Amino acid sequence: MKLLLMGLLLWSGVHYIPGFMPDVKKRMVEMLGAAYRGVFALLIVISIVLIVLGWKSAEVEILYDPITDAQATSVLMLIAFYLFAAAHGPSNVKRFIRHPMLTGVIVWACAHLLANGENRSIVLFAGMIIWAVSEMFIINKRDGAYEIPAPAPIKKDIIKGVIALVVFTVIVFAHPYIAGVPIMAM
Repeated sequence: MKLLLMGLLLWSGVHYIPGFMPDVKKRMVEMLGAAYRGVFALLIVISIVLIVLGWKSAEVEILYDPITDAQATSVLMLIAFYLFAAAHGPSNVKRFIRHPMLTGVIVWACAHLLANGENRSIVLFAGMIIWAVSEMFIINKRDGAYEIPAPAPIKKDIIKGVIALVVFTVIVFAHPYIAGVPIMAM
């Protein structure tokens, strides 16, 4: 469980730097130049490795019976993937949701909390919810009032929906290899 917690803390800490400590980021960019992005990415990869290793090595203790309704979880996951896609480039979702990527993380984590009742999943997914919500507050404080973007062509939203469906389909088949657990009986 220590590795899982270390990974979550590293993930959160690295992401908090731009919003919480813009002067630290500025000094790092000045010091590292273009390598800043590489260092940032490397730290994120390390955090993900720690999260995965920590999750896999944690002693499993069931804390509650998960909801076994794969349809509810699947719908939430489709929404999460759509929000992830909508965060990139123009979309009408951004007219209603200031942080589609972070909102997608929250929906993704909630879907997993419904489907998993063991301690390691609760630590991981509740930790990601806490990070995403706090990150929204940090970004809102840093950036000030939200300026609603102009409407995007509906075609952009349809493309993002198709991307979400494709990614969802790939994840359904890849999940046993990624997480060691099948999503649904095939």
